[in-house]
Amino acid sequence: MHTEQGVLRLSIIVTFVLALFGVGFGLWAGSFSIVFDGVYSLTDAVMTMVALLVSKLITQSLAERTRARLVRHFTMGFWHLEPMVLGLSGFLLIGAAVYALINAVGSLMTGGRELAFDLAIVYAVITLAGAVGMAILGTRANRTIGSNFVALDAKAWVISAALTAALLIAFVFGWLIQGTALEWLSPYVDPAVLAIVCLVVIPMPIPTVRRALADILLVTPADLKRHVDRVAADIVARHGFLGYRAYVARVGRGRQIELYFIVPTGLPPRPLEAWDRLRDEIGQQIGGESPDRWLTIAFTTDLEWAE
Repeated sequence: MHTEQGVLRLSIIVTFVLALFGVGFGLWAGSFSIVFDGVYSLTDAVMTMVALLVSKLITQSLAERTRARLVRHFTMGFWHLEPMVLGLSGFLLIGAAVYALINAVGSLMTGGRELAFDLAIVYAVITLAGAVGMAILGTRANRTIGSNFVALDAKAWVISAALTAALLIAFVFGWLIQGTALEWLSPYVDPAVLAIVCLVVIPMPIPTVRRALADILLVTPADLKRHVDRVAADIVARHGFLGYRAYVARVGRGRQIELYFIVPTGLPPRPLEAWDRLRDEIGQQIGGESPDRWLTIAFTTDLEWAE
């Protein structure tokens, strides 16, 4: 549980168990909201498997044993896959919730559906305990891991726990009104709570989707660009260069930075070691040196090479 892949692997196992349990129990109890809970979890499990695969690819591409074989086909690495997976996962979760909302509204308009509330309460208690446990575990683990995949997975468990808690409250209410003057509401409990839960769930993956689309479209992160500009401007001022051009993008966990410094013509020649030392100085000032930083620094007298 101290690695990204370990957390995701456990999450996949627990999600599949709860998803199959939910679909089967929902069909048995006659609850579409429980079936949706299981299908939602199953969708999340499939996308977590894809996320785990991408995480392995990124890790293996940095290992010496497999680096040569992988780089031969993916010379720019696998960072670009991470926002694709995050975006697709968010879209699928939103799509599943929208579809369930449409079905819930349709059921409300046709008189609702009967439900075995005692069985539904048992399911909700078991599933809620599992979802809360995984949400806490993933959140705590990600404090040291710092993974977007684990963060999204923990958020999905929080969503699942909230959804199941709402189901539990509704099922308890439906069970309590049996044999009372409010019993006529029983058929509407299941579709009504499903509609409410879907309205809450639909907006939750939107920030992740927005961030993923920004990474896919190579939208320049403003904070990183400002930092790179400060470093480059300082280098230009101290070394007497004519200017610079900076290109910055964030792709998943990767940061891609390209810096071109415009050098005056006619400068005395310097050995390559001197330029490399200057590159090292610039890299240290930019910071964040890791396998996830792609830093290119070039020096030229021709502005066309920098634009």
